[in-house]
This record gives sequence, C-alpha cells and structure tokens, in this order.
Amino acid sequence: MTSVPPLSESQRQQARAAATQVRRHRAAAKARLRTGDLHLSAFLDLAENDDVLAHIKVVDLLRSLPRVGDKRAADTMERLDIAPSRRIRGLGRHQLAALREEFR
Repeated sequence: MTSVPPLSESQRQQARAAATQVRRHRAAAKARLRTGDLHLSAFLDLAENDDVLAHIKVVDLLRSLPRVGDKRAADTMERLDIAPSRRIRGLGRHQLAALREEFR
C-alpha cells in the first residue's frame, strides 16, 4: 500500500483553491441549466471538451433541469438503462442520443 506524500501548507491551499474553482464551474453550469439559459443538448456538447463538466453525475445533471426532480431523474435513468453512479463522460453514444431525445 502506498501512502500519499504529505503536502505543504501552500500545496494544500492550492488544492483547496482548485477544488473550489471546479465546484463553482459545475454549479454555474447547472444553474444555467436550471434557468433555461443552457439546454441539455448544448450542455452535453460542452461536456465533450470540458473535463470538469464531463465528471458531473448524470443524475445530478438531470435534477438540474427545470421540472425534473429525484423521481423523474431516477425513472428516466432506469428507462434509458443508465446506472445511478454514471457520469457524463461514461455515457455511450446511444445513451447520449436518448437523453437528447428525452429532453429536447
């Protein structure tokens, strides 16, 4: 078993700042979905080239859409055969196409 090397205080601060920036980027994108400024299809296009967005869980993405709560997100994912733990980057092309069709 390998252990993680200890980080200096400045390295910890840099890591915290980077993590905060990532969370803010994801939150801003989900907020744009929630308000309707960004459509699901456009979000999926952005996620193809943005590693931060590509690591969002599909269920969190769906719950960010207007009129989609926990129940509808879970039902949609089950119907489209998407695992609850799946992230956007892990979706296949058929699953992506089905999501686009479902929420166009």
